[in-house]
Amino acid sequence: MAGVLETVREEDFVQYYLFPHEIEDVINANEEKEHELKVLLTQVESIVRKYAQNYIWHRDSFCVTPVTVPFLPLSSEHIDKGALPPHLYGSSHYGDNIEDEWFIVFMLLQLTKEIDGLVARVIDSDGEFLLIEAADYLPQWANPETCEQRVYLYQGAIHIVPLEQGSNKNIGLSVTDAVAQVRQHPQKTRASQEIQDAIKARIQGYPDKIAELIHRTNVYIPVGVAALLKEKPNLISPAVLAFCNRDPIDMKACRAMRYFPPENRVMTNVVFTKCLYAMITHHKFNPDRRTGWNIPPTNSADFKSHNLGVKLACGFEILVAQAKPASRGDKQSQSPVNLDGDHGWIQYLNSLKKTGYFKDLLEGSKEYQSLLSKAEEYYINHRDSMHCEPSIGQEILNLLSSIDYDIEEFKKAESSLPPPDDEKWLDLCPKDLDAMLEERYGPRKFVPTNSNSDPTNFTSQLAKFLDHMSGLDGAEFPRSEETTSETDTPPVRPKRGIKKGKGKGVSFAPDAISAEAGTSSPSSGNRISFDQESFSCAVQNILDFVIPEDSWDLESEGSGMSSYEDEMEMDLDQLKPGKGKKGEKPESELKQYMDQMDRELASTTMGQSFEKVGSKIKGKNTRSNTTDDDGFEDIEAFEPVDIDMNALKNILESYQSQMGGAGPATNMLGPMGVRLEPETTETAKPEES
Repeated sequence: MAGVLETVREEDFVQYYLFPHEIEDVINANEEKEHELKVLLTQVESIVRKYAQNYIWHRDSFCVTPVTVPFLPLSSEHIDKGALPPHLYGSSHYGDNIEDEWFIVFMLLQLTKEIDGLVARVIDSDGEFLLIEAADYLPQWANPETCEQRVYLYQGAIHIVPLEQGSNKNIGLSVTDAVAQVRQHPQKTRASQEIQDAIKARIQGYPDKIAELIHRTNVYIPVGVAALLKEKPNLISPAVLAFCNRDPIDMKACRAMRYFPPENRVMTNVVFTKCLYAMITHHKFNPDRRTGWNIPPTNSADFKSHNLGVKLACGFEILVAQAKPASRGDKQSQSPVNLDGDHGWIQYLNSLKKTGYFKDLLEGSKEYQSLLSKAEEYYINHRDSMHCEPSIGQEILNLLSSIDYDIEEFKKAESSLPPPDDEKWLDLCPKDLDAMLEERYGPRKFVPTNSNSDPTNFTSQLAKFLDHMSGLDGAEFPRSEETTSETDTPPVRPKRGIKKGKGKGVSFAPDAISAEAGTSSPSSGNRISFDQESFSCAVQNILDFVIPEDSWDLESEGSGMSSYEDEMEMDLDQLKPGKGKKGEKPESELKQYMDQMDRELASTTMGQSFEKVGSKIKGKNTRSNTTDDDGFEDIEAFEPVDIDMNALKNILESYQSQMGGAGPATNMLGPMGVRLEPETTETAKPEES
């Protein structure tokens, strides 16, 4: 049970392993392993300080610990399925800032480059996430199952242990064997240059890029908060997160402001990351005036600095309030444990529920309460070792009691504060977003919609896509003949329509199915034949509402449909003006319904909303050929509907109504490889030819 409780974590984490040189199995191997890991730990910490000295972590910083015993992490299904050799292990939560994860990748590459023989591995909740970034350049055998525990960092490069030919893909590769192959055959395991470039493009600019992720601004905050941030700037992250994730229990502490009252405030320069600054800026907060916050009006130049100061002060107050230890009770008096209002316990309990710890048991049941008691006991005994906010609050309390600060010095420094950084990066216009997407995913393809374009080109693409037979992995736009490989077999499209001369039954042949799938069916005497044309025609008849002729079961006396059929015949008689005339072929019921619908629509203005073909049909008066009283007196002026133009017009109107969001037009055109420019939907409209 302890293994389940200690492995609860959120999904926003990254784990990393550092494997040093193997140690031969000698008499004092264990002592030598521990000594080597301590030396390695010192080297790693020195290199990390060099690159991450000015880096502000969003949640957890980069930290590793030695592991000498056979180690099997249990925190994720993607992690190693076997004991690991001696190594350094660490895990970090990156929260809402994905840059933390890629900065860790950068540091791991630098560690393998600067420490001889070091092999590193990094994964997150998605598994081998490095391959996700380079998904366009992976070998054919690579997929999430076959690549597990095959991706490593060595000598500053990405290495992928290849899958041996003829080996069973279901048999996993142990980490020990994979690390040995990377060291022994570095040229063989080194990933292609395209994969290397894709990963390095994601971490390009570090460590100089750290300065680009920083935002400095002037904030009016209590002097205690100013002293804490001057002593340890990294405290800005937990303070912002505590404020943004506050709950009603935390707001009680904000109304008291016991540790950071608003009376003694100073203007000081505070360093944020852009992610943290955007989070705290866009959180609306109206402090309680009774607490003593005197914020200037919103149109004042000092409003932003005062408003940010209130939010930061509340964040630090929440952290300190959470640092109060839960009552563990007196063991002799057996007093109960009180975890009410413990923010760390609430987060821990929610994590247990997400991971299925309570096994869908009814809350309040006997088994549920038993599991809850074990979780409470484990949390209380291991609270200090967990990565939770109360430990940060205790650190803040210790700093407040140890550091000395003078409010007069902060007052004097107000006159020489640097100006705040520009906030233009917060405003992202559509053109900037398009440029970012184009840089990330390449230029977009779109269908020109000016007056010179031919709508038939668009509708032909749509018809080609709809006629294409999808595979097991879903529908994809059919490739052209130039890009189709010689080994690809075009799918067989069954003919549509009514197949006459066939029996009622449908036979199935696995040979026909396996031929389409590209596999050979095993030879056996117990075969089933499958006529795909007959089967497709039967399905098409259903889609086309074709009524079978041999409806003997509906005409039988015992059928319960006889009365319903009589009523249908009476209704159909009214829709058949030509019924009973000699020499005429009786019309189908569907045709009669469509004719009645046409007569009703003829009396409306519905037809005027469609785009018509420019050239009117003139010439012979086809009225003499009609015997029905359809009422089409203006048949000479009849203009046929331009189906292609109407289809394009309706799709463009649907796309424009989406206003850049997801919708039916983008969902339909996306798999076809068609992208529409927003400008074209506003300015260019289909014109009548």
